[in-house]
Amino acid sequence: MHGTARIQKPRKKSAKAFWMKQLHTWHWVSSAISLIGLLLFAFTGITLNHAADVEASPQTIEKSATLPADLLKQVAAYDAPDAKKPLPAPVAAWVEKSVGQSGQGVAEWSADEIYLALPRPGGDGWVSIDRHDGKVSSESTSRGWISYLNDLHKGRNAGGAWKWFIDIFSIACFVFALTGLVLLQIHAKKRPSTWPLVAAGLAIPAILAIIFIH
Repeated sequence: MHGTARIQKPRKKSAKAFWMKQLHTWHWVSSAISLIGLLLFAFTGITLNHAADVEASPQTIEKSATLPADLLKQVAAYDAPDAKKPLPAPVAAWVEKSVGQSGQGVAEWSADEIYLALPRPGGDGWVSIDRHDGKVSSESTSRGWISYLNDLHKGRNAGGAWKWFIDIFSIACFVFALTGLVLLQIHAKKRPSTWPLVAAGLAIPAILAIIFIH
């Protein structure tokens, strides 16, 4: 009996040590993954909260050109209903070369005009093509790097890759917070202020929301 008890105790201790090691590993790995993102989102949280105090100086660039005759034939007016579709590849390449705007994306085709909206983080843009005479007009607006970071915070016009980054970053933050909560529980006996601080972190925003937000 005594021999059996001596064998089981080290096994139990070994299992506990294994899971503690896993917990710490997941905690520091998730914190490393989410660190830069947390700093970015914390900074842009302040800039978004004080957007009215952060002055932006939009810079707008306008350009115009005329579509060559051979390319005009590919977008010439016809009586088909309005549609949404990309520009023909040669036309898109010419637009990018001639007016410095991307020709990619889904454009709005009407009987007289093709309009391609080009929103992006921290700015905006558009290209318009007259389907009768081939006149091309474009406009590009930049609102500065703070606006760029704010739009990344909101995921505004940032594309699919950034959407995936936000998902992965959110998962890393969740793992970081959850493993941190378990570590708090483990060390709470030696740190009496642990749970009062956690409770304050919940109570303060809840009270502010109930009292001041209607």
